[in-house]
Amino acid sequence: MTNQSIQIRRKSPLAVVLLAAGKGTRMQSDRPKAMHCLGGQPMIRQLLGSVETLSPDRIVVVIGPDMDDVADTVAPYVSVVQTERLGTGHAVLQARSVLKDFRGDVLVLFADTPLIMADTISGLINARIQGEGFNIAVLGFCLENPIGYGRLITDETGDLLGIIEEQDATEEQRGIKLCNSGAMVFEGNILFDLLEKISKDNAKGEYYLTDVISCARDEGKRCAVFEGSEEELHGVNSRADLARAESILQTRLRLRALSNGVTLQDPSTTWMSVDTRFGKDVTVGPNVFLGPGVDIGDRVEIRAFSHLEGVVVKADAMIGPFARLRPNAVVGERVRIGNFVEVKESEIESGAKINHLAYIGDARVGEGANIGAGTITCNYDGLSKHRTDIGANAFIGSNSALVAPVSIGDRAMVGAGSTITDDIEADALAVTRADQKTVKGGSARWRKRHSPGDD
Repeated sequence: MTNQSIQIRRKSPLAVVLLAAGKGTRMQSDRPKAMHCLGGQPMIRQLLGSVETLSPDRIVVVIGPDMDDVADTVAPYVSVVQTERLGTGHAVLQARSVLKDFRGDVLVLFADTPLIMADTISGLINARIQGEGFNIAVLGFCLENPIGYGRLITDETGDLLGIIEEQDATEEQRGIKLCNSGAMVFEGNILFDLLEKISKDNAKGEYYLTDVISCARDEGKRCAVFEGSEEELHGVNSRADLARAESILQTRLRLRALSNGVTLQDPSTTWMSVDTRFGKDVTVGPNVFLGPGVDIGDRVEIRAFSHLEGVVVKADAMIGPFARLRPNAVVGERVRIGNFVEVKESEIESGAKINHLAYIGDARVGEGANIGAGTITCNYDGLSKHRTDIGANAFIGSNSALVAPVSIGDRAMVGAGSTITDDIEADALAVTRADQKTVKGGSARWRKRHSPGDD
């Protein structure tokens, strides 16, 4: 069977067991493997996103000891702990305490195979429930060079006879190109009974989940194979694997944006998060980074080399080039944020302009206000952050320092080079620079004094 865009046609309830107890040893990391990020979120969340579209009746996540961060990430779904790491079959068995009263199909997925899409999972489930008497269905894929993967052994009709891990395979079996992804779906109540029957008589001395297939065949049960794409079933066991998974995911996200009407001027250099949201007719320039929590309104233009994370940008705004918008920035309609401007934890109201070389933090910039080059809000006093409030249509001259907490009234003006420490009322002008002193002929005398003398 091949993958196609289909919807699940369930006849019975569905439970999902996600195996996430891996320590990530080969990733040279103290972080659990499932918590390494793809598209701005832990990869187990990427997999859960696909699973949730199927509306399963239960989800159980199997984690290792001291993996509270994984449990927190998957909450409110139930987590169970695999105290001893005795293999994948033993890991699935830990879910029995939660599913002992469950009557329905059980789907098993691996957190380190995070790119599986909902259509493929649906196809796997349908391969079992729509087939002719299949009790189990396994998700496989073909590889020209299948080193490292377990092989799926089938008969002439395509039924699955067994799964052999590579280290236990014969030379002939290693020549098989149909590989095991790890994902399986089981009919009704058979899963935990089968798991009780497997042994650890293998090269690793572990209880392999894959051995349930041979146990099932011994009992006269039938097993199907549903085939997915190699890219989609790419496993993550190393930093190199993670980098390739990110590349695959970014290609998906770019294609989704393009198909939804976003102009990406150089798609290969645009980095997006899974939750990036675009309005209509958005244009994104080269080398733009869109971190988690970015919501872009209609007709926004984001120019080259800009970095956005945790921000809302409303319609018709223009960002960049070389702008940085940090978390909790809200950029209003028709706002202009120019080159080398940083904004964080601030509301920039409609029509305001901050065109170059400025820092706006913990502030409100009122409607139509103009912030001159080199302006900063001095929001931190060494102990606490403080707010700056800039009124509508205010004008802040270049190289001004606004020392928070401070308020600039509507239509007020701040002269260039000022340091403002007190509130300014509406329509007022404030200037704090030192008086200019002009010495007539001083430049000529200075040059004469410092020019090389005659020998």
